Amino acid sequence: MGQRRKVILVTDGDIYAAKTIELAAKNVGGRCISSSKGNPSKRTGPELVQMILKTPYDPVFVMFDDSGLTGEGTGETAMKHVARHPEIEVIGAIAVASKTHQAEWTKVHVSIDREGELTEYGVDKHGLPEMEPHKMSGDTVYCLDSLNLPLVVGIGDIGKMGRKDDLSKGSPITMKAVELILERSGFHEERQGKRVPRPEEK
Repeated sequence: MGQRRKVILVTDGDIYAAKTIELAAKNVGGRCISSSKGNPSKRTGPELVQMILKTPYDPVFVMFDDSGLTGEGTGETAMKHVARHPEIEVIGAIAVASKTHQAEWTKVHVSIDREGELTEYGVDKHGLPEMEPHKMSGDTVYCLDSLNLPLVVGIGDIGKMGRKDDLSKGSPITMKAVELILERSGFHEERQGKRVPRPEEK
């Protein structure tokens, strides 16, 4: 087996998210699985894995959306399959806040608010900080904790947040989340062939 594909999970699949993630992938020289968009998700885990393995460049962005359904929907089922595939390395996830406070929530390592500031607190769909640290509500986030991902970044509604993340502005909040994941994962150093080991790897 060759080198595993570097994948970023995104827990939103509506049209705003799709256009924003396509832009983010282009900006960092990666690829977005555009057919993973959908509200709810329509592609299965095995279908997405096939597409990921065929893409020419990393990182590969994949969207998942349960469309507000409580419990494990099609998006989360597909996400678990992708994340646990032996030929895929998930380097991070962008956890997107939902419209309402539901039973589903996830731990986030860090969030980015609508002003582009890093915060230890979760954020709501508008990108405003919540009251609880490292915890955020969302539609398609329930299974993230079980996947033991290296970095989960919480943000508000992709491409929106009171126009703070508007596509016409280059979607700066989403881009900051992407860059944070790439930086923390050592992706840029690996691409340049001179990755510096993290302290825990020495």
